[in-house]
Amino acid sequence: MNTLDMPQLLALAGAIGWASGVRLYLVVLLVGLAGYFGWMPLPGGLQLLAHPAVLLASGFMVFVEFFADKIPGLDSLWDMVHTVIRVPAGAALAAGVFGADHAAMALVAALIGGGLAATAHTAKATTRAAINTSPEPFSNVGASLVEDSMVPASLWLAVAHPLVFFVVFVLVLVLSVWLIRKSWRFLRGLIARVTRIFSGKPDPGVVPAFQLKKTSPEDNPHV
Repeated sequence: MNTLDMPQLLALAGAIGWASGVRLYLVVLLVGLAGYFGWMPLPGGLQLLAHPAVLLASGFMVFVEFFADKIPGLDSLWDMVHTVIRVPAGAALAAGVFGADHAAMALVAALIGGGLAATAHTAKATTRAAINTSPEPFSNVGASLVEDSMVPASLWLAVAHPLVFFVVFVLVLVLSVWLIRKSWRFLRGLIARVTRIFSGKPDPGVVPAFQLKKTSPEDNPHV
């Protein structure tokens, strides 16, 4: 395969934009490796990713992020810091799929890629923050491993089977919006509850001890 056709380019731009909101450095590394080893012909705007210096830097950041993303609390801090990094990077990488030779398509790709990166990042950050409220750490690690696997799968599917990718991609976007709504509603309720507790107001989720009715065997005729 010497060049990518239009469906592949569109699918690749969508995959790169979305995946950048989840694992930006892994996207840079995988796309760069694909170009470096000749697994995929990189568009002109992405050929810089195959430079050895870029591969080395992105590989190091992938190593750091792999472990940082699996530590409860640290993963949410990592997501917070990368809010200002993943979205513009996703837009730039998506635009790079078309490059300067197709300025109009590059601009469209940048807008859509940035929006997809923002959606993916918001879904990831809110869901992981909700998961972190649980004391059980394995759910956090499991969610992180799922994210690790989704990035290479989406990039491969975009190039190998672009039409299938578009179908799966729509389902993923619907799931992302649903996760954002559910997670945000949960976190908003949790924040409101913690705020009430620290402000000295009664927590509606806890019944005061003086309201608990003492029971005796006489109160329950079935005992």
